[in-house]
Amino acid sequence: MRIIPAIDIINGKCVRLTKGDYSTQKIYNENPIEVAKQFENEGIKYLHLVDLDGAKLGKIINHKVLETIVLQTNLNIDFGGGIKTETDLNIAFNAGAQQITAGSIAVKSPETVYEWLTKHGADKIILGADCLNRKIATAGWLENSELDVIDFIKAYKEKGISNVICTDISKDGMLQGASNELYTDILSSVNVKLIASGGISSMDDVLQMQQIGCEGVIIGKAIYEGKISLKELSVLC
Repeated sequence: MRIIPAIDIINGKCVRLTKGDYSTQKIYNENPIEVAKQFENEGIKYLHLVDLDGAKLGKIINHKVLETIVLQTNLNIDFGGGIKTETDLNIAFNAGAQQITAGSIAVKSPETVYEWLTKHGADKIILGADCLNRKIATAGWLENSELDVIDFIKAYKEKGISNVICTDISKDGMLQGASNELYTDILSSVNVKLIASGGISSMDDVLQMQQIGCEGVIIGKAIYEGKISLKELSVLC
C-alpha cells in the first residue's frame, strides 16, 4: 500500500481544514516546499498536493508551488484542485504532476474527463470521489449532489478509470478514524485502485486500510499534529 502524505495549499501556505470548511483553516507551515523536503528525507515517495484556492475558484491557482516541489524533490506527485479545462490539465502536467485528480469536473462535465482518459491514459487521471453521507460533493466540498458514491465510481470504471481517491468529508480532519465500512463497500462493489482519505489518526488506521485492500492512503492532519510520525510511516514505504 502506498503511503501518501498530503499538502493542502491556500495562499501558497501549507494548511489543513476540518471537514472541508475553509473557515477552519490552520496554517502549519508558510513554506510547503520545506514540508515536502521533510517528507522525502524520511523516505516518503508520494505526495498528494491540493490547490484549495483552485478548488474554490474553479481554476488552478497554486501551480507554482507544484512546480517548485517538483524541481526540488523527487516525490511522485498527484495534483488536484481547480482542474476544469484542458489548459488546467496541461498546466499541471507541464509543472511536473505525475497524475491529476478530476473532482468537480468529473461530476459537472464527465465528457471532458472521458476525453482526458482517452488522450492521457487511465494511469494519469485519478477520479476524485469525495462524499458526505455517501453522496458526492464538489467545488472544494462547498456543493453537494445526489450522486451515490459507489454508483459514481462504477460509471467511471466502465469508462476506463482505474485510480480513485475517496474522502469521507465527515471524517476529514477529525482524527477519529477512517470510513472502514465505506471503503469495504466500494472495494466489494467495483474493482479499482482505491486511495483512502479522511480521518486517519493512527498507525492502526493505516494498517486497517491496508487490510481492507486500499491501494493507497492519504494522511494529512495526523502527521501535522504529531499523531503519526514520518519514521513510523517510512517503515511501510
